[in-house]
Amino acid sequence: DVQLVESGGGSVQAGGSVRLSCEASGYMFSAWCMAWFRQAPGKEREGVAAIDSDRNIAYADSVKGRFTISQDNAKNILYLQMNSLKPEDAAMYYCAGDIRSHNLAATMYDVSYVYWGQGTQVTVS
Repeated sequence: DVQLVESGGGSVQAGGSVRLSCEASGYMFSAWCMAWFRQAPGKEREGVAAIDSDRNIAYADSVKGRFTISQDNAKNILYLQMNSLKPEDAAMYYCAGDIRSHNLAATMYDVSYVYWGQGTQVTVS
Protein backbone atom coordinates (compact mmCIF):
# COMPACT_ATOMS: atom_id res chain seq x y z
CA ASP A 1 0.00 0.00 0.00
CA VAL A 2 1.39 3.38 -1.03
CA GLN A 3 1.22 6.06 1.64
CA LEU A 4 2.32 9.69 1.67
CA VAL A 5 2.44 11.48 5.01
CA GLU A 6 3.16 15.20 5.22
CA SER A 7 4.53 17.02 8.22
CA GLY A 8 6.17 20.31 9.11
CA GLY A 9 3.33 22.74 8.66
CA GLY A 10 2.44 25.36 11.23
CA SER A 11 2.10 29.04 11.86
CA VAL A 12 4.87 31.39 10.76
CA GLN A 13 5.30 35.12 10.44
CA ALA A 14 5.59 36.74 7.06
CA GLY A 15 9.18 36.63 5.91
CA GLY A 16 9.84 33.45 7.84
CA SER A 17 10.66 29.92 6.71
CA VAL A 18 9.14 26.48 6.99
CA ARG A 19 10.24 23.09 5.72
CA LEU A 20 7.61 20.56 4.80
CA SER A 21 8.35 16.85 4.62
CA CYS A 22 6.52 14.06 2.85
CA GLU A 23 7.43 10.55 3.88
CA ALA A 24 6.62 7.90 1.32
CA SER A 25 6.11 4.24 2.07
CA GLY A 26 5.16 1.22 0.04
CA TYR A 27 7.29 2.04 -2.98
CA MET A 28 10.63 3.38 -4.11
CA PHE A 29 9.92 6.91 -5.21
CA SER A 30 13.30 7.77 -6.70
CA ALA A 31 11.94 7.36 -10.23
CA TRP A 32 8.44 8.68 -9.62
CA CYS A 33 7.03 12.07 -10.40
CA MET A 34 6.59 13.89 -7.10
CA ALA A 35 5.06 17.24 -6.34
CA TRP A 36 3.73 19.69 -3.80
CA PHE A 37 0.33 21.28 -4.25
CA ARG A 38 -1.55 23.76 -2.13
CA GLN A 39 -5.12 24.83 -1.68
CA ALA A 40 -6.30 27.94 0.09
CA PRO A 41 -9.92 28.38 1.21
CA GLY A 42 -12.15 29.24 -1.72
CA LYS A 43 -9.40 28.61 -4.26
CA GLU A 44 -8.52 25.77 -6.57
CA ARG A 45 -5.68 23.43 -5.79
CA GLU A 46 -2.51 24.59 -7.52
CA GLY A 47 0.86 23.06 -8.24
CA VAL A 48 3.68 24.59 -6.24
CA ALA A 49 6.74 22.54 -7.19
CA ALA A 50 7.34 19.23 -8.92
CA ILE A 51 10.03 16.76 -9.91
CA ASP A 52 9.51 14.68 -13.04
CA SER A 53 10.76 11.15 -13.68
CA ASP A 54 13.98 12.56 -15.20
CA ARG A 55 14.47 14.62 -12.00
CA ASN A 56 13.81 17.91 -13.72
CA ILE A 57 12.19 20.49 -11.45
CA ALA A 58 9.37 22.94 -12.01
CA TYR A 59 8.07 25.73 -9.82
CA ALA A 60 5.00 27.90 -9.91
CA ASP A 61 5.94 31.46 -10.84
CA SER A 62 4.61 32.69 -7.52
CA VAL A 63 7.19 30.68 -5.53
CA LYS A 64 10.26 30.77 -7.79
CA GLY A 65 13.31 31.92 -5.90
CA ARG A 66 11.63 31.36 -2.54
CA PHE A 67 10.72 27.65 -2.45
CA THR A 68 12.93 24.64 -3.07
CA ILE A 69 11.77 21.08 -3.69
CA SER A 70 14.16 18.23 -2.98
CA GLN A 71 14.13 14.56 -2.12
CA ASP A 72 16.17 12.17 -0.05
CA ASN A 73 15.96 8.85 -1.87
CA ALA A 74 17.65 6.95 0.94
CA LYS A 75 14.95 8.05 3.38
CA ASN A 76 12.09 8.19 0.85
CA ILE A 77 11.29 11.75 1.89
CA LEU A 78 10.25 14.67 -0.28
CA TYR A 79 10.89 18.16 1.07
CA LEU A 80 9.64 21.64 0.37
CA GLN A 81 11.77 24.41 1.82
CA MET A 82 9.74 27.59 1.92
CA ASN A 83 11.52 30.88 2.56
CA SER A 84 10.39 34.51 2.55
CA LEU A 85 6.84 33.41 3.20
CA LYS A 86 3.99 35.73 2.31
CA PRO A 87 0.41 35.78 3.60
CA GLU A 88 -0.73 34.51 0.20
CA ASP A 89 1.33 31.34 0.74
CA ALA A 90 -1.03 30.29 3.53
CA ALA A 91 -2.81 27.09 2.49
CA MET A 92 -3.13 23.39 3.02
CA TYR A 93 -0.10 21.81 1.38
CA TYR A 94 -0.32 18.36 -0.16
CA CYS A 95 2.30 15.93 -1.34
CA ALA A 96 1.52 13.90 -4.48
CA GLY A 97 3.21 11.06 -6.33
CA ASP A 98 2.76 9.04 -9.50
CA ILE A 99 4.67 6.18 -11.10
CA ARG A 100 3.88 7.27 -14.65
CA SER A 101 6.25 9.42 -16.67
CA HIS A 102 4.92 12.92 -17.23
CA ASN A 103 6.52 15.81 -19.04
CA LEU A 104 7.62 18.59 -16.78
CA ALA A 105 4.65 20.83 -17.52
CA ALA A 106 2.20 18.04 -16.71
CA THR A 107 3.78 17.49 -13.30
CA MET A 108 2.21 20.74 -12.12
CA TYR A 109 -1.36 19.53 -12.65
CA ASP A 110 -3.18 17.50 -10.04
CA VAL A 111 -4.70 15.15 -12.61
CA SER A 112 -1.20 13.73 -13.16
CA TYR A 113 -1.15 12.15 -9.71
CA VAL A 114 -2.77 9.09 -8.23
CA TYR A 115 -1.34 9.18 -4.74
CA TRP A 116 -1.91 12.00 -2.27
CA GLY A 117 -1.09 12.77 1.31
CA GLN A 118 -3.58 14.09 3.83
CA GLY A 119 -2.12 17.60 3.82
CA THR A 120 -0.38 19.87 6.29
CA GLN A 121 -1.55 23.38 7.08
CA VAL A 122 0.68 26.42 6.69
CA THR A 123 -0.51 29.70 8.19
CA VAL A 124 1.33 32.96 7.51
CA SER A 125 0.55 36.02 9.59
